Amino acid sequence: MPIDRLSLSDFRSYRDAVVAPGPGLVVLTGDNGAGKTNVLEAVSLLSPGRGLRGAALAEMARLGGAGGFGVAGRRGEVEIGTGTLASAPERRLVRINGAPASATSLSEWLSVLWLTPAMDRLFQEGAGGRRRFLDRLVLALSSGHAVHAARYEAAMRARNKLLAEDGPPDDSWLSALEARMAEHGAAIVRSRRSAVEALGRRLAEAPEGPFARAGLRIRGGEEDLPSVLKPGRSRDAAAGRTLSGPHRTDLEVTHLGKDRPASLCSTGEQKALLLSIILAHADLVAERAGRRPILLLDEVAAHLDPSRRAALFDRLEASGGQVWMTGTEAALFEGAAAVRFTVADGRIEPA
Repeated sequence: MPIDRLSLSDFRSYRDAVVAPGPGLVVLTGDNGAGKTNVLEAVSLLSPGRGLRGAALAEMARLGGAGGFGVAGRRGEVEIGTGTLASAPERRLVRINGAPASATSLSEWLSVLWLTPAMDRLFQEGAGGRRRFLDRLVLALSSGHAVHAARYEAAMRARNKLLAEDGPPDDSWLSALEARMAEHGAAIVRSRRSAVEALGRRLAEAPEGPFARAGLRIRGGEEDLPSVLKPGRSRDAAAGRTLSGPHRTDLEVTHLGKDRPASLCSTGEQKALLLSIILAHADLVAERAGRRPILLLDEVAAHLDPSRRAALFDRLEASGGQVWMTGTEAALFEGAAAVRFTVADGRIEPA
């Protein structure tokens, strides 16, 4: 399920640009700050969520441009477009073959996973980043996960707002919101648990290789919401937020070869663990959903030794699917059978 054509309009550093990648490996090289990651971010916006940077939509519009931006990807006969208008810079618009659609519906057309340098701190920082990483994995296996997550968050925000108001809250409205949280929260828990169990088995059964094998476990956030939300209203009102539910889940990752938590591993080992998870997950999605996710690997080769780089390229080529990679030097991708582009001065040109 590769993208045949990617078009950018007033997006980040690009006034307008068109890329026609191949179905396999796609390599973008250029100096730091040339705009390579901007291209990967554009691809990531063709799936639900806020993209690989998690940036506000208004930040994505080109400085000096018309005020909004557009990103379009063609996949066969399907044209997927997203962007904003100058009059509503924080309202995301989505169109499928020209017809309006919801952002959550994008998961029905494309699955996109990414690994960026910013994720090198994933195991040291708070649970939020690991939870977003987990949900991206789940979404590729369960397209309805985005809808459940959006509806759960909306109900939780409404409940928090009611609890923060002066005076006694409307009990019937609170109960209705809590029932909605319980319904969608249970679906979120089921999807996460199913994905982690399936991916965990695949990782555990994988032979030792150049990339570390990862063990996965969900921690927290699986409370029985009908039994804790109503009794916890006073506690949540005092805290100013809901203290129970799947929005507090964490993903624990272990280096199986060393029986060591990922948080205690070296930076290189952590990078290898993430690669191991993403590669195994891509295989699982291809097997389960019949479509291989698009992989976005930003500066992935820079911190791998030559033997691991060669092993990575071999694995990606053998697996198939479209993989976008960036780097500052073309030599980092020597030996990779890839379509290559150079990025400079707001232009993307075949190398």
